[in-house]
Amino acid sequence: MDVSHIIDSLNEPQREAVTCGPSSQLVLAGAGSGKTRVLVHRIAWLIEVEQIPPFGILAVTFTNKAASEMRGRIEELLGTPAGGMWVGTFHGLAHRLLRRHWQEAGLPQQFQILDSDDQLRMVKRSIRSLDLDDKQWPPKQSQWYINARKDEGMRAAHIEDMGDATLQQLVNIYKTYETLCKRAGVVDFAELLLRSLELIRNNPELLQHYQQRFRHILIDEFQDTNELQYAWLRLLAGTKNPVFAVGDDDQSIYGWRGAKIENIQNFSKDYPNSRLVKMEQNYRSTSTILNAANAIIANNSSRLGKSLWTEDEHGDPIKLYSAFNEIDEASFIAGQIQRWVELGKRRKDAAILYRSNAQSRVFESTFIEQGIPYQVYGGQRFFERAEIKDALAYLRITVNRDDDTSFERIVNHPPRGIGEKTISTLRDLARSENLSLWEAANKSLQHSLLNNRAKTAIEKFVVLINELSNEIDSLVLNEQVGQVIETSCLKDHYLKREGEEKGKNRGENLDELVSAASSFNYKPEDEHVNMDFLSAFLTHAALEAGNAQGDSDEDCVQMMTMHSAKGLEFPLVFIGGLEEGLFPHQNSINEEGRLEEERRLFYVAITRARKQLFITYAEQRQLYGNTLLGSPSQFIREIPKELIEEIRPHMNAYSAPNTRAYGNTRVVEESASGFSSGDYIHHEKFGDGVIITIEGNGQSARVQINFSNVGSKWLVMGYANLQKR
Repeated sequence: MDVSHIIDSLNEPQREAVTCGPSSQLVLAGAGSGKTRVLVHRIAWLIEVEQIPPFGILAVTFTNKAASEMRGRIEELLGTPAGGMWVGTFHGLAHRLLRRHWQEAGLPQQFQILDSDDQLRMVKRSIRSLDLDDKQWPPKQSQWYINARKDEGMRAAHIEDMGDATLQQLVNIYKTYETLCKRAGVVDFAELLLRSLELIRNNPELLQHYQQRFRHILIDEFQDTNELQYAWLRLLAGTKNPVFAVGDDDQSIYGWRGAKIENIQNFSKDYPNSRLVKMEQNYRSTSTILNAANAIIANNSSRLGKSLWTEDEHGDPIKLYSAFNEIDEASFIAGQIQRWVELGKRRKDAAILYRSNAQSRVFESTFIEQGIPYQVYGGQRFFERAEIKDALAYLRITVNRDDDTSFERIVNHPPRGIGEKTISTLRDLARSENLSLWEAANKSLQHSLLNNRAKTAIEKFVVLINELSNEIDSLVLNEQVGQVIETSCLKDHYLKREGEEKGKNRGENLDELVSAASSFNYKPEDEHVNMDFLSAFLTHAALEAGNAQGDSDEDCVQMMTMHSAKGLEFPLVFIGGLEEGLFPHQNSINEEGRLEEERRLFYVAITRARKQLFITYAEQRQLYGNTLLGSPSQFIREIPKELIEEIRPHMNAYSAPNTRAYGNTRVVEESASGFSSGDYIHHEKFGDGVIITIEGNGQSARVQINFSNVGSKWLVMGYANLQKR
């Protein structure tokens, strides 16, 4: 039999994996080593050489796109449709099982699937049916709890509350939710997999049927499986069917959403006779980039171990830039991209990666200012994010009470007991008497047009806005923004509603809005326009939000978090914010397991680069509402120095003491001269700039300033005549 079309294009480790015998196998596929190719060719080998019928193969991926691509490539390689073969996501395959065996699963034949929004509505119904206050028991938090327990394979009846009143109530909500779903004949996404696991586990004949049918089970991105997914796979495989698992423990970065790196680490224990094949040849990056990635990940102790290499060129050194601050960082990256474009390159081949979504704001602002098209991959632009719009709406209504759009957005957000019926009454009153909603609310209070409950709620809102307006009247802009965020309780609302991870991200974005206010520089284009700072800032935010990012078919720079970048690759990559406490994140620094996942995230970020890689850090950064001094990330020092070219080696990243992290960094202190590091100033000759360093005290102090137009200058304070902006 001629098998050249299956194996000729493969390197030696790939060929070894594809042509292995019937035993279970773990393929440790490094970044850019061709894991999809191995999966596709393995299936083709099983069908053509091992004579396994297509219906005897089960192949599991994590996305519908990956499943469709795999099926298409298999059929192209075989030259014939692969009918009967089950290729799909965990949820898609579980759904297929439940449709076939709905009776055994205890479901109605026409059961429906709840999407996330529908599930949330069902959770709200559960909370209401228990007469619970949804402020004390936020539906989003309960939804997260239910899904997390299902991903662990746990029903409400399996959970011991251990006398904990909070846990007891969450379990009650879970039980009620299960009852309502059963009555309605619906299942959520987490239920699909849990119910299909119970289906085959509780029906021995059915389990035997599928174990006999699926003689070979293949799984992609194995390092990302959670507890329930792995249990489902092991049950179907039984003791005889081989499992062909492809993954990379060094790219396991989703522990925060339930992925268990232990699944891939313990594979050889779970399958004692399995083989291990390491695919280490990379077809993506230069050897410089790969050597840096290898050196970094070698610092993790809990890994199976491999070392990426390439036959391609050595490549350029990794460029390391020490920025004065976050604005200098963004300007530097923008300049490098402009040079890239001048060389005839495409913007879409350049990507900016960052640890936190909040970091996108300064990049976006800089790119808009310089007219560089960009896209935020897998997320929204900063001023379009819901939490930012919420805070801005509070600010707008303190400036203009007649802003109906802002009124409707925040009147019951966070929830304060103002229902749609009450808002509809105010709308009708406003329409009939040509009033704003704010005026209608006040008139309804004066003339007792609402029931007592609605009247009390509206009155509290009106008092809140009036008091807030008075509180912020004498404050500077960044303090105004901070006060509104605090008084509105938006951060607490999101934390309770969306759980720790998402709620914390939204809180960081709100804090970053304070930073945006701190660095805002109001320069009216028309000298006759007299606008206060807050109104000017709100106008600026509206204009930035209205500046739409580039279309998908436009040549745009790509911006994204490091998590979003997994699976992608770009010729030119910038990794920003490499400061201790920002990356690695402060919360992970003292926890070995979390620090190792942060390091794996850096490994993933580095291996997205094909040809050129830039790493930047800021000596000072306005982030989350504070001006902070940072030190270079410990991850920088893990890159061999010979692979690095320092572009502006102001603070030596290899010798700087690793003692300051954002979690405990002091806010910059003011010097005796009345100025401090981080102040934005204006100089009559050199223009606008930011103070980087102050040496000495009083009028004889020397001050280093990074000016927007002329770069860095040292001046004597007594003669500089600086003005704060």
